[in-house]
Amino acid sequence: MWILSTNLLGVGNFGSVYRGLLDQTQSVVAIKILDRTCDGVSKGFIAECEVMRRIRHRNLVKVLTTCSGFDFNGNDFKALVYEFMSNGSLDESLHPTASQYTDRSKLTLLERVNISIDVACALDYLHHHCEMPIVHCDLKPSNILLDDEKTGHLGDFGLARFLPKAMHKLLANQSSSIKVKGSFGYIAPEYGMGSAVSTQGDVYSFGVLILEMFTGKRPTDDIFENGLDLHHFAEATLTNRVEKAIDPVLLQEIEELDKRQRVTPEGKNKSWSNIQDCLASIIKIGVACSFESPRERMDIGDALTKLQGIRKKLLNFIVIA
Repeated sequence: MWILSTNLLGVGNFGSVYRGLLDQTQSVVAIKILDRTCDGVSKGFIAECEVMRRIRHRNLVKVLTTCSGFDFNGNDFKALVYEFMSNGSLDESLHPTASQYTDRSKLTLLERVNISIDVACALDYLHHHCEMPIVHCDLKPSNILLDDEKTGHLGDFGLARFLPKAMHKLLANQSSSIKVKGSFGYIAPEYGMGSAVSTQGDVYSFGVLILEMFTGKRPTDDIFENGLDLHHFAEATLTNRVEKAIDPVLLQEIEELDKRQRVTPEGKNKSWSNIQDCLASIIKIGVACSFESPRERMDIGDALTKLQGIRKKLLNFIVIA
């Protein structure tokens, strides 16, 4: 297995991820080398190994093997080897740097809907279809990887927690002595007040993710201050004009689509109106999942069903028209 420092793909929880090559098969892989100086790295490694040992789903990043031992200097060495995702992370596609930006890096409206469904499928599986429910605890764009077809795969389970079945129906309103880590802007607000881990914490992060995907704004954007956040910004546009919240990249795509499809002014207005309704429905899902109170949040299964319905409607306007 060969790894070069120039092949750094990114930095995740507890370590760095590199592009590597397996000797025997010459397969390109992603290798997460854990930083032994990082606090909690051993627990994170064990947690990720335990989670990945128990789960199998098309929308989860596949772990090919693990390494645990000592390096040439006798220091503790731990690594996880994943299947390589050629289109990088969702974060890179949503917020590309100047060197990363290409026409291929831009995500279309339908691609974003598909990815949101992929992530919802992964969470629905973890929350409702595992032997013991699993809470990811760090859902964010950089932990969602895209393959050749831009299918979304949820990865980085270093902070994941198993949820005993007896606690599965409880909402996150109980105190916990366990400190929950996560990423600022995506972590559920109740965790900061000592509430116990719950599936609704992941739902909150999913809601923020959906809003970020379709507004193009990070939850840490500079415009969010003095009590304004991504949730309230998006919610406010639902009563006025939802296009005010939509990513300009998507608005440009819709305008170009409208020009190709337009036959009459009436046809144009109808096409835009239908797509606008779909966008409003998506924003409503993001808002409904990211309410401050866990009890008010939509279940991930319901969010998945609604997103699949929206995709079905969009296919009529984008593909057939």
